[in-house]
Amino acid sequence: MNTIQDIDNLRALAEHGNADAQYNLGNMYANGDGVANAPAEAAKWWSKAAEQGHVEACRKAAAQGNTKCQLALGMMYAKGTGVAEDSAEAVKWYLKAAAQGNAKYQWELGIMYAEGDGVAKDLAEAAKWWRKAAAQDNAKYQWELGIMYAEGDGVAKDLAEAAKWWRKAADQVYAFARRMLGRVDAKRDGVARPPAEAVKWCRKAAVRGDAEAQYRLGDMYAGGDGVAQSATEAAIWYRMAAEQGLADAQLRLRKLTH
Repeated sequence: MNTIQDIDNLRALAEHGNADAQYNLGNMYANGDGVANAPAEAAKWWSKAAEQGHVEACRKAAAQGNTKCQLALGMMYAKGTGVAEDSAEAVKWYLKAAAQGNAKYQWELGIMYAEGDGVAKDLAEAAKWWRKAAAQDNAKYQWELGIMYAEGDGVAKDLAEAAKWWRKAADQVYAFARRMLGRVDAKRDGVARPPAEAVKWCRKAAVRGDAEAQYRLGDMYAGGDGVAQSATEAAIWYRMAAEQGLADAQLRLRKLTH
């Protein structure tokens, strides 16, 4: 039986970041040992210990459904940190976390299915998890999924599907996607777009300070691609990109103004 002094000492250590104390305090709350039984409080302390790499705490918190700990435990097994490396066990915990809707875990799980890491290689299953991650309005994953569809990497090549996911990312002010949608040269990314739409997306990225987009918008004005040709406007956008150190823009600006 733990005395009040023992509990106070343990709590002090736990509050100062001692992982073993956090783990033991979690056990006490889970078992009602010297304190009132409190599963939520137990999970809190196990989680704190788990975040410091305490394997046993990680297992207990993960088993209670703590997604951060499920991911941490999955990563421990994936990398062999504190436990024997075990890809299948890593997948098990990633699946539990992914099933709770966390986009990062869903994306990582897709990669494991695509590579056959701990599971039988299954590109259809990989794509399923990637789409789940991207569908949660995660711009980075939407952008990455668009790249996969454009290149046929892990999914069937589908340029229309690529553009769809890039557009979703671009709507969230994701500069890379806006830049991609702003390209008017279909040969560069394989997704044909009307010039006016390309200008729209390029401008959205350019006004937010994306140097590559500013340079491309300068090209559009210089060549009259999707906009009325204007050397003045071209120079404005080239200058913005040049001021950020983009060498090609500096060269274009010199040619245009001399």
